[in-house]
Amino acid sequence: MSPPRSPVNSRVMLTAGFGGLLLLMTFSAIDGIQALQQIQTSNDTMREQFLRRTRVLERIRSDVYVSGTYVRDYLLEPESGKAEGHRYSLLEARRDMDSALAEYRALIDDREIRPFQGLTQQLADYWSVLEPVFEWSPEQRRRAGYVFLRDEVFRRRQSMLNIANQIGALNEAQLDAGRAKVEETFRQARRRLGFTIALTIGLGLLLATFSMRKILGLEDKTAEHYAEIAKARAELQQLSARLVQAQEDERRSISRELHDEVGQSLTGVLVEMANVSTLIRVRDLDGVAEKAAEVKRLLEDSIKVVRNMALLLRPSMLDDLGLVPALEWQAREVSKRGGLWVDVDAGAVPEDLPEEHKTCVYRVMQEALHNIVQHADAHKVKVTVGQEQDRLTLAIEDDGRGFDTGRQKGMGLVGMEERVRHLGGTFEVQSRPGAGTLLSISLPLPASVAI
Repeated sequence: MSPPRSPVNSRVMLTAGFGGLLLLMTFSAIDGIQALQQIQTSNDTMREQFLRRTRVLERIRSDVYVSGTYVRDYLLEPESGKAEGHRYSLLEARRDMDSALAEYRALIDDREIRPFQGLTQQLADYWSVLEPVFEWSPEQRRRAGYVFLRDEVFRRRQSMLNIANQIGALNEAQLDAGRAKVEETFRQARRRLGFTIALTIGLGLLLATFSMRKILGLEDKTAEHYAEIAKARAELQQLSARLVQAQEDERRSISRELHDEVGQSLTGVLVEMANVSTLIRVRDLDGVAEKAAEVKRLLEDSIKVVRNMALLLRPSMLDDLGLVPALEWQAREVSKRGGLWVDVDAGAVPEDLPEEHKTCVYRVMQEALHNIVQHADAHKVKVTVGQEQDRLTLAIEDDGRGFDTGRQKGMGLVGMEERVRHLGGTFEVQSRPGAGTLLSISLPLPASVAI
């Protein structure tokens, strides 16, 4: 099973993408709110200024208009007391007009300065023309009042009202300009919002595509891992069954060896010891010496059989002398029993290898040679053991018949692979029919042993 790839890059990309998307949405919302607030503020300010200017201008118009009425009533009133009342009302209208002019002066812009100055000048001339009238006697007012109203007051009043209308038109034009400015602000906000929405949708589509690909990839990888796990589980079950069978076979073999070899030898020893006892009783010393030699031979054979059985189970030299001597002994034994030439080439192998590493290499070689003897029909086997920096390597190559590694994989190979994988190593078999087999393993070494 191949180790899973690190998901750090995917996590960074997804985090950055979704973070950027969230920032874009936040920016879009904030920009939209600010644009709406700006539009509302501009609209409210423009409306308030327009209404204020309109109210002040209407005051000026009203004061101009009523001033003419008061002048008319003053000039046409024969009674002095009532005429004085009309004059007082006229002065009140002038004060209110001056106040409105001062207020409007603070509200005008550059385009209204000249019309406003013309209106102010005409109003000043208007009041200058009216001042001598207030000194007229009732007879003068009666005699010249109508002509004065017609030629001076009404004409000037109409001119001032026309200027006020021009200022009102400028005020409306300014309202239209403000409305156009608000519309431009709205268009800019709409363009920014449209761009942000398009960018957000584009980034969202990219993230969705990337996420879907990752999810589908993870699903495929999960299915692959599940299949590998199921296969490994099946192999493990087969290996477990094979191990149980191997244990039974090993016990049967040991029992047979003990019964056939050791048991028979000890039985022979027992018989010979009885014969020795008989010869001792009859005092046949020559016969005793001969039987003692036979007993010695039987005991030596039994000891040899027991020693060979112990070496097959776990050679003591693996613990006493090290890995390389144990491998060389095993190669000699297989060469003697199997009829093939086994050559061991051991390089600079450290002596202080961990026990589990030595056992793993020894068992892999033992199983591999057993498979070669049973199935490969080989003549020569090359065993190479060495160290490459922080790894211990073993390669076993034969000139046998080979096999298809994709279709034929026995429990022996599975057991060797599991033993190597358990130590974090790599296991590889290269073979094809008619071309021999190369089995190689690589085990990581602890830092204390690595070069």
